[in-house]
Amino acid sequence: MTRAFGRSAAIAAFIVAQAAFANAAEIKVFSTIGVQAALEELTPKFEKASGHKLAITWATAAVLVKRVQGGETADLMVLTKQSLDALVKENKATAGSDAVFASSGMAMVVKRGAPKPDISTAEAFKQTLLKAKTISYSNPEHGGASGVYLAKLLERMGIADQMKAKTHYPPPSGNAANLVVSGEAELAVQQEPEVMAVSGVDMVGPLPADLNNITTYAAGPSADTKQADAANALIKFLHTPEAQAVFKARGLKPEGAAKAS
Repeated sequence: MTRAFGRSAAIAAFIVAQAAFANAAEIKVFSTIGVQAALEELTPKFEKASGHKLAITWATAAVLVKRVQGGETADLMVLTKQSLDALVKENKATAGSDAVFASSGMAMVVKRGAPKPDISTAEAFKQTLLKAKTISYSNPEHGGASGVYLAKLLERMGIADQMKAKTHYPPPSGNAANLVVSGEAELAVQQEPEVMAVSGVDMVGPLPADLNNITTYAAGPSADTKQADAANALIKFLHTPEAQAVFKARGLKPEGAAKAS
């Protein structure tokens, strides 16, 4: 009897699993590179747990917003909160109470094995920039949050003109830390998860607290997606303890209450 019951339970579980996977979908995702390393690590975990497949396009949040405004579509937007809010206002995306899932600050890296400069205070950070022969950060003209912020910070610190000649920008949606690895730049400043994901660099540390800029990340389905349930399943997954552990390991701070049961 027990064996028969166990067999029946196993069959029932299999039928439920088959039904779930029968509804599996391919989710087209537009995602900011700010969470790329974490989301790449989480993708196979989510796909295995849900049966859904992710097709992810990576770029800066600003570039992705422009693509959506230009008529391109995706089932789910994983962007900075500011960018997602802009699309929500234009009725091109939606955002639930669990849209926000993580945040991160900016950090500096140098080539692996190179001396680590002092950036412990605002003045020390300023002097490190002035002493550096070459630096790299995201081109503010491409709209990336870290590049726009740092350009304004240099102006506020009164050293923007002095930094122009020795600044080397990565390509659009590129990583400034890669220029440190190649030797094109002595140091790089970008979102912490992004520079952490590059091998061949050493972390100097986050920018001083009074200079740092915190970026909040949020996810929301497209307003006209036909895969809303699948998209929301991924948003829910981003709040699970498993996802939060990956965020922490990748330089992100989990945000929002865990939604998974």
